[in-house]
Amino acid sequence: MALRSLDNALPMAMERPKKVAKVAALPPAAKSPATAQFPRDVRTNNENTPSPAPPMDQSVEYVASVDLKPLSDPDARMAVLLDELSSKDWTQVCEALNDLRRMALHHSSLLVPILVNVTEVIVRSMKSPRSALCKTSIMASADIFHCFGHLLLFTTEKNSFGQLLLQLLLKASQDKRFVCDEAEKALETMAVSVSPLSLLKELQSYVCHANLRVRAKAAVAMSKCVSKMGIEVMRGFGLSTLLQIAAELLSDRLPEAREAARTIINSIYREFSNDSNIKDDDESAAAESWQNFCASNLPPIAAQSVAKIVSLSFICSLAST
Repeated sequence: MALRSLDNALPMAMERPKKVAKVAALPPAAKSPATAQFPRDVRTNNENTPSPAPPMDQSVEYVASVDLKPLSDPDARMAVLLDELSSKDWTQVCEALNDLRRMALHHSSLLVPILVNVTEVIVRSMKSPRSALCKTSIMASADIFHCFGHLLLFTTEKNSFGQLLLQLLLKASQDKRFVCDEAEKALETMAVSVSPLSLLKELQSYVCHANLRVRAKAAVAMSKCVSKMGIEVMRGFGLSTLLQIAAELLSDRLPEAREAARTIINSIYREFSNDSNIKDDDESAAAESWQNFCASNLPPIAAQSVAKIVSLSFICSLAST
């Protein structure tokens, strides 16, 4: 019976390790005295110490054109400028782009021989995933338009200008607001600086672009260009072609494109009326001449829509006076 009682006691002895195991989970806390021997900074847990942050895009300084000063030695800077613009270090490229802007604003004669290279560099930088580099290149394009717009299409290859224009339209269509706003400013500078007739021909293909945002931005650029054109330049492009483009944009899905179309139509009508020598007191003659012009160049429904826009604009102008 004694042996049996010892056997019966075995299961109870086996259960004790389960309770001891729960207590055994405490020893890790015993390491704390050991860690006290280390210096305070080593003792800190890694998850409480943030890892060093990589260089941020905010390190790039966005300098307004009016704040860019002349270079002390432009010839020496010019000798290394293209190499720095082709660097793999994007921060160095940003600095070089700002020097490029200084060259354009204060030493423009030095840049004329390399405008093709400059355009290609700006396009390449605009394609960068780095937002800071992209924005800096857009700012550079605006200064290039401002300084060389009158001869840009004549001193650069047509394809390089087309690529620059396309990138600006794409950047103006994206969701990054600070990049989008800068691209819109550059397009505005382009519209008032580049030869209007040549620019209209470049924009013509983009107002039919498959991307509706690109189409809308191209329409806005075209409206700003047309608003500063006289009747002779419009005729050089084609009054009927310009009217047909605007009429097509009236049915666009984006309100931005439709508003641009209305601006183009009003600009055409203003110059058309002045060229026809229609006096202000002969509004019926002006309306009849305009309706005949629209009817001969547009389908009936489109002609009615265009005529209605001019009528509404005339009513609004009377109400404002």
